[in-house]
Amino acid sequence: MFAIVDIAGQQMKVEADKEYYVHRLDAEVGDSVNFEKVLLTSSGSATNIGTPHLSGASVKATVVEHLKGDKVIVFKKKRRKGYKVKNGHRQHLSKIKVNSIS
Repeated sequence: MFAIVDIAGQQMKVEADKEYYVHRLDAEVGDSVNFEKVLLTSSGSATNIGTPHLSGASVKATVVEHLKGDKVIVFKKKRRKGYKVKNGHRQHLSKIKVNSIS
């Protein structure tokens, strides 16, 4: 069984008992979070599609840890002008474990 869920502005395909990296959530490590914006659920041959969301469907997950992603380098250059700018950042992420889809 899987579901497509809107988590922190991202649409993700999630399955039960798997871990995913999402944008930083406002929850402590070990907290249980509930996602109500379920767009689609599928189990075997039965598929339910929301318009835009399914009523009564939810995904329960647990926050495993907060971390930073890999460094992303942003390099800008204009040729023959002597203009070069090197910048970078690391995205703040949360690792969640999906407990159940209902």
